[in-house]
Amino acid sequence: MTRDVTSLYIEDLSQFTKSLRSGLIRQDEIPGHLALLGLIAKSAGHKNYQTLKTLAPAPTATPKSTGQMKKALRSFDDQGVMIRWPKQMQVQGLCLWIFWADLPSGRAIRESEVNEILKAHSSFGDHVLMRRSLIDHRLARREIDGRAYYRIEQKPPTDALELIREIRARRG
Repeated sequence: MTRDVTSLYIEDLSQFTKSLRSGLIRQDEIPGHLALLGLIAKSAGHKNYQTLKTLAPAPTATPKSTGQMKKALRSFDDQGVMIRWPKQMQVQGLCLWIFWADLPSGRAIRESEVNEILKAHSSFGDHVLMRRSLIDHRLARREIDGRAYYRIEQKPPTDALELIREIRARRG
């Protein structure tokens, strides 16, 4: 389960600690996790923890996505060719956005065309795995009989856009 990141800005740290200490002194015992979150939010001047969460800005980039980006970049050589298949499924999905961007949009694509695109920018020798993974990660779909593939139009996540830019720069 992922954790929600909630930023907290404290304007006056001295007043914050005094308020927090007085809230803790009123407790008969050490407060639990949620009660402590509530005390911290109130000490920072918020009504409660839920109000603090709604006012906190969304995090821009977490270290986890940066780590995934580094792992994804290691799967490509200096010319933007995929040289290995990542072990982690999330990194695999991130790498597949490169190939999603290579697929033509708005038209049916023959399986042989998809294979050509995948083979042109990968060297580890398993374009079939990549083709199936495009379907599994919902980046492409195919007809039941496998005659035609279609790129699923969607907005790539921020880290995928960064990866696409980096790999396209490597490709020249």
